[in-house]
Amino acid sequence: MEAKKINTQTESDYSSIVQSSSFQTLLSEKKKFIIPFTIFFFCFYFALPILTSYSTILNTKFIGNITWAWVFAFLQFIMTWGLCMLYSKKAARFDELSSQVIQERGNS
Repeated sequence: MEAKKINTQTESDYSSIVQSSSFQTLLSEKKKFIIPFTIFFFCFYFALPILTSYSTILNTKFIGNITWAWVFAFLQFIMTWGLCMLYSKKAARFDELSSQVIQERGNS
């Protein structure tokens, strides 16, 4: 009986948290960041195998014997590091919003 009471209380707590404006702001901010960057990442990532498999555009020379395929592959490392750094900085904002949600939860 006690476990059912705790479970019901937890569900009502969760429902109130989900409906709070601070939690909705957190979700909105995360979606605004994560969705476009995920789409960009997948497009950039899959462009290399698709372009090398179905076209010869990346086989042209860039400098000397280095082709655009090598340049594109190297840029994928830079893109990944760049996205990681951007997310690390943005995560600080997500942490602030999460703290607001927790603080509101403690006040109610």
